[in-house]
Amino acid sequence: MRISKHVKLLLIAGLTGCLSFQATLDSTAQYQEKEETNYGNTPTRQIPYANWQDAYKKHFIEPQAFTGAGREKPEPDGLTEVRLGVLAPLEGNILVPQGKQLLQGATLAVEEANAEGGYKGLPFKIMAHNDVGLWGAAANEVVKMGDEGVWAIMGTIDDINSHVGIRVALKLEIPWVNTSDPDPTFTETNIPWVVRCIADDRQSSYALVEHIYNERGLKRVAVLRANNRYGRVGVMEFRDAAHREGTPIVLEVRFNDGETNFDAQLERIENSNPDAVVLWGNALEMGLILNRMRELGMDYPVFPSDRAVNPLFIETAGENANGIVTTCQYNPKADNPRLKAFQKNYKERFGIEPDVFAAHAYDGMNMTIDAIRSQGLNKYLIRDYLTDLRKYDGITGEILLDASWNDVGRIYMAKIRDGEFYFSPAPALSEK
Repeated sequence: MRISKHVKLLLIAGLTGCLSFQATLDSTAQYQEKEETNYGNTPTRQIPYANWQDAYKKHFIEPQAFTGAGREKPEPDGLTEVRLGVLAPLEGNILVPQGKQLLQGATLAVEEANAEGGYKGLPFKIMAHNDVGLWGAAANEVVKMGDEGVWAIMGTIDDINSHVGIRVALKLEIPWVNTSDPDPTFTETNIPWVVRCIADDRQSSYALVEHIYNERGLKRVAVLRANNRYGRVGVMEFRDAAHREGTPIVLEVRFNDGETNFDAQLERIENSNPDAVVLWGNALEMGLILNRMRELGMDYPVFPSDRAVNPLFIETAGENANGIVTTCQYNPKADNPRLKAFQKNYKERFGIEPDVFAAHAYDGMNMTIDAIRSQGLNKYLIRDYLTDLRKYDGITGEILLDASWNDVGRIYMAKIRDGEFYFSPAPALSEK
């Protein structure tokens, strides 16, 4: 029996469609099998939206595919270097010390890679751009990096600029590795060019909620946070987790960056009769607030956000810092030879101890370099390599990427004792 040309085409199309559908099923099977872990390591009772949880989980558990063209592009000729973009607060921003640490961590990774031969003999070169904290400026800097011919971008810390930057990178089709912004909504954009290798504020909030409410038995918690996106979104995750535990926060008040008089906010906190206070902001302001609380006789347990894991917090708060507990996205005192080598080399190179931003930048840049060495100079293949990663062994520990390419690796508790930080694995919210 003869089969017409049109029938043959229909059969081929049907078979292709079936194969494509099967490939989609295969690509998500690993997530379906692990669905009980939920998005962002969220305990089942903590998943929002009640009767609409299935849709919520599907949105974040099934990976976003990028099926665009470009993987067939050959490597360009005539290159003398492989450019990599870094966006960080380097001047004119309250986060400049952290931004410099980020850039230095990335720089060390690039220098070590170049000592090993770079990419096929071509040196890697960082194209550093300043993140001044302004929306439009961030977009302009990413456009400039595109014009410079960068193969990937890394950064930044400021979550507003992160959100702006990744949308420009999407248009330019440039892979982006975020190493420093813990805003949970960053990867919830489902932009298939974005990977994050630092645990987000959702993970930190779950750890704090478990420690404060369930381990310490404290029930009335007031919050004093920075009046910016970092404070707003971070506290949103803590507030929502506390609410779903049946222990809503009793008060939320704000302070501005650079503020030094917190008496009005502290009076409101005192009047709320809390058992404990959560602070969410930068190291300096949180240290100043803690000092003022103790001056006023407010002896409540205080739990700052993870930016307190900074020598500046201890320098500012002095003796008041002892006993303080917060979270951290890695353990800088881990018995890890690679971590110790990084810390030694970093201090020799830059004269200071690396912080959490430097360490994660080092990991993020090495992830990017590994992608280039594996896939070559093709942005689409570099993207594929990064988004196909499920686990990366970094100096900060195991970087575990979920279906939205967000790091859901281990969170640590950091406790200050005798002016030093001591680290232990953070408790997970247990299923009740």
